[in-house]
Amino acid sequence: MPSSTLFPAAVRVSALLATLLAAPAAVAIVPAQNDDIAELSLEELANIQVTSVSKRSESLSDAAASIFVITGNDIRRAGAASLPEALRLAPNLQVARVDARNYAVTARGFSSPFENKLLVLIDGRTVYSPLFSGVFWDVQDVVLDDVERIEVISGPGATLWGANAVNGVINIITKSSAATQGALLATTLGKDARDGAVRYGGRMKGDGHYRAYAKHAENDDTHTATDASSQTGWHRDQAGFRTDWGDGLTVQGDVYDARLRQANTRDIRVAGANLLGRAARTFADGSSATLQLYWDHTERDQPNAFHERLDTFDLQLQHAVHVDGNHHVVWGGGYRLGHDRVENGPAFGFLPGTLNLRWANLFAQDEITLRDNLRLMAGLKIEDNNYTGAEVLPTLRLAWNPRPASLVWTSLSRAVRAPSRIDRDLYSPIRPPVVNGVPQYGVAGGPGFESETAKVFELGYRGRPSASLSYSTTLFFSRYDRLRTLEPNPSGPGSVFENRADGLTRGIEAWATWQAADAWRLSGGGVVQRVGTTLEPGSRDLSGATGLFTSDPTHYWQVRSSYDIGAGQEFDVTLRHVGALPRPSVPAYTAVDARWGWRIRRGLELSIIAQNVFDPRHAEFGAPATRSEYERALAVRVVWTP
Repeated sequence: MPSSTLFPAAVRVSALLATLLAAPAAVAIVPAQNDDIAELSLEELANIQVTSVSKRSESLSDAAASIFVITGNDIRRAGAASLPEALRLAPNLQVARVDARNYAVTARGFSSPFENKLLVLIDGRTVYSPLFSGVFWDVQDVVLDDVERIEVISGPGATLWGANAVNGVINIITKSSAATQGALLATTLGKDARDGAVRYGGRMKGDGHYRAYAKHAENDDTHTATDASSQTGWHRDQAGFRTDWGDGLTVQGDVYDARLRQANTRDIRVAGANLLGRAARTFADGSSATLQLYWDHTERDQPNAFHERLDTFDLQLQHAVHVDGNHHVVWGGGYRLGHDRVENGPAFGFLPGTLNLRWANLFAQDEITLRDNLRLMAGLKIEDNNYTGAEVLPTLRLAWNPRPASLVWTSLSRAVRAPSRIDRDLYSPIRPPVVNGVPQYGVAGGPGFESETAKVFELGYRGRPSASLSYSTTLFFSRYDRLRTLEPNPSGPGSVFENRADGLTRGIEAWATWQAADAWRLSGGGVVQRVGTTLEPGSRDLSGATGLFTSDPTHYWQVRSSYDIGAGQEFDVTLRHVGALPRPSVPAYTAVDARWGWRIRRGLELSIIAQNVFDPRHAEFGAPATRSEYERALAVRVVWTP
C-alpha cells in the first residue's frame, strides 16, 4: 500500500489518541528526629528511610539504585501547586507540560503524553490506566502539605513492582495521620490557577489518629503562540481521610469529581473513589509482614469518544526475614483484578467493551552480605497477565562501600511493558464496516501484540566526602526489543499495532547538594542522554505521524538555591534548562522560578511565587500550530495552622 494511502490512517489515529487524553491532536523520614527537613544536616538527609528500592526500609545512602527523594519541605519551598510540578524537583525526571492539565512525565526517554514505561504509586496504590498503561495526571492529586516524601527511581523496578516499571518508579508517600494533627487551611491564588484545602487531624480512642481533608483546584485554559485558547482548563473537587493505629494498621480513602474542558463539545466528566487498608507487623524474631488491600473506582466520560468505568481490586502480601544472619529475604505475591467497562463512541472503541483484566505475581529478593562492605541482591518476579501470560523479571545488584559514606553499585535487570487495551483492543471502524465478511477499520489493536522488553545495565556512585557535600552519579545503558509500531494492515485498509522496532538509550545522570553556609543550601543535577530507535526491515511505521510519537531532549538540568534570610523569611530560586525536542521540534528553554516565604507568626505563612521570571513565554511539548505556551506568572499562597 503506498504511503499516500496510509497517511490518512496516521491522521486518524492521531485524532483518536488525542481525543483519549483530550490533548492537542499534535501532540520513614525517621519520625523521631525532626519534622522540618530544612533543619536536617546532609548526614541526616542521607539517613532518610526509603522503601521503593527493596520494598523494605533502608537508608537512602545504602540504596543500590538511582534514587532521588523529594521531601515535603522541598515541595513547600519550591511553591509547587500540583504533583507534576512537584516532580520537576527530581533531576532524574523529565517533566514537560502539554497544556492546562496534561503532562509528559518520564525517566530515561520515551517522553509522551501517552508515556507507558513509568510506574506511579500513591501510598502503595498503583495509579495507571490499563487503556494505555500511562497516568491521567488530570486526576492525581493530594494535599501537598501532607506529603512526607516522593521517592523517584530512574531505571527498572520490575522485579519488585512488576510490569510497566521499565524506566522508573515514582512512589508518593503521605504523612501518617499522627504527624498531621490539628487544623490546616491553605490557599493559592495565581494568574491562571487557584486552589484551596482544609484539613483537620485528631486522636481516636487508644493509640489511633485520623485526618480528613477537602480540596478544590482549578486551572484556566492555556494559550498557543497565536493566543488561541487550548480549551483544556479544568476544575476538580476532592476529599478524603486517613486513619493510623500504633499497631501498624492504616485505612485511608479519597473521592473526587472534576470537569475538564475540551474543544467543540461539552466538558469531560471524571470521577473516582478509592479505599485502602494496610496492616504491618514486626515479629519477635525481627521478621515483618505487610498485607495490603485496596479498591479503586475511576470513571471518565469523554463526549464523542468513550465512557469508561474501571473498578480495580488489588491484594498484596509481603514478608521480610533474616536467614542465617547473612541473608535478608523479601518475598511475596499479589493479585489485581480490573473490571473495565467501556461504552464505545462512534469514532472508535475497545472490543470487547467489557473485560476483566488480571495481574497475578510472585516475587522474591535475597540481599546477601558477602563481606561487611559488600552486598549482592538477586531478585526474580513472575507476573501473569491477560495478554501475554507469564513474564519473567529478574535483577542482580551489587553494592560495595569502599569507605564510610560512599557506595559503588551496579545492576543488570530485565523489565517489560505489558500490552495495554490500546495495543490489543482498540478498534476504529470505517464505512462500510464489513466487506465480504472482513471487518474494515482505520486503525486497530494487534491481536498478536507482545510485551515490550528492556535489558538494562547501570553503574552508580553515591558519596558524602564532607559534612557539607553529597553527590550521586549513574551511568545507564538500556536495550529495548519489540517496541510498538503502527503498521499497514496486510489484508485490507487501515493499520494495526505491531512490535517492529528496537531501541537503545545510554546516558549519565548526576546530582549534588552543598551546604554552602548554615543558612544557605545549593543543589543541582541533570541528565545527558541519547535515545534512539531502529525499525526492523520491512517496517512502515506510521506512529511518527501520530500522537504516539515520543520526543526527548539530549540533556536537561537544574540548579536550586535555598536561603534562610532570617526572622522567619526564606528565599528560594530554581534555574532549570531543557534541551530542544526533535519531533515535533520544540526549542530549548531556560526558566527561573522563585519563592519568597515569610512565617509571619507561629502557624501563619505567606509565600509569593514567581514562575518564568526572565522568560516571557516558552513551549514544552507539541507541534508549533497547536502547542501551549507558558508565560510569566505570579501566585500568592497562604497556609494557616491555627
